[in-house]
Amino acid sequence: MKEVAAWGRKRGFTLWPDEWLTPEQLITPNAQPENFCIGSVNGTITCAFILQWADPDYWPQAPRYEAAYLHKLCVRRNFAGTGMTKIVVNAVKQECLKRGIRYIRLDTALDEKVVRKIYLNAGFKIVDIIDHPNGRSTALYELDVQEF
Repeated sequence: MKEVAAWGRKRGFTLWPDEWLTPEQLITPNAQPENFCIGSVNGTITCAFILQWADPDYWPQAPRYEAAYLHKLCVRRNFAGTGMTKIVVNAVKQECLKRGIRYIRLDTALDEKVVRKIYLNAGFKIVDIIDHPNGRSTALYELDVQEF
C-alpha cells in the first residue's frame, strides 16, 4: 500500500500519507487483520486491499453484512493495466454470492478522475456524493453483484 501510495502522490493523486498506512491506523473494529487481503500471481504480490463487512463512516445506515466494503485497493505498478481491479472485484463478488451479500461498495475522492474511470469500468455506479466542509467531495460507489 505504501508503494502504490508513494507512486500516486508523485503523480499528483490524492492518496494516503504513509502515517495512515500503519497497523495502528488501519486496524479498526471493522477492519481486523483477517480483513486484509493480498493477491498474487505465480508467487508475486500483485495487489492488496481491505475487505470489510460494515462501513459506518460512509454507509452509517447500512446493516452489517448488507455489503462488502472494498478499501485501499492497491495494484502494484508491474500489474497496472492488466485487469487486476476486475479480477479483485470478481473474487469479492464470488465471496459475496457465497455469503448471500448483494452489494460491493467503496468510496474515493470525487475529483480522482483516473480512479473513477477504473471503478466505473469495473461495473460500479456512483450512488451518492458526500460534500465535506473542507470543500472536498467523496463519491460512494456500489456494484450489485446480482446484476453484474
